[in-house]
Amino acid sequence: MGMLRLAPLVAVIPISLLLTASFFVLFALRKVEEKWLKAFGYLVASLLGLAAVVVLYSASLGASKDPSRMKYMMQQRMKDSYRSQMMPPNMPDKVMAEKGVAVKN
Repeated sequence: MGMLRLAPLVAVIPISLLLTASFFVLFALRKVEEKWLKAFGYLVASLLGLAAVVVLYSASLGASKDPSRMKYMMQQRMKDSYRSQMMPPNMPDKVMAEKGVAVKN
């Protein structure tokens, strides 16, 4: 359960790498004089920024969904274990045999 809470923190690494690369692209654009190369540099920097936003969004989405999924799975396990404790595994066979219905084995 502890790893699920640390999962969004792992997204900090790719986000910081993408933003650092974007910074250096923008820094290199100050030395460029060609117009088309500047436009391409701004495009690359904006795509790197967009990629950082997507990683951040997916990490926050994953963090918000994991606990609810785990909670649902735990509730289902508890229900199944409660049922197995309350009713023996061969109970339906006995009930069907008492009613006179042929039971397949």
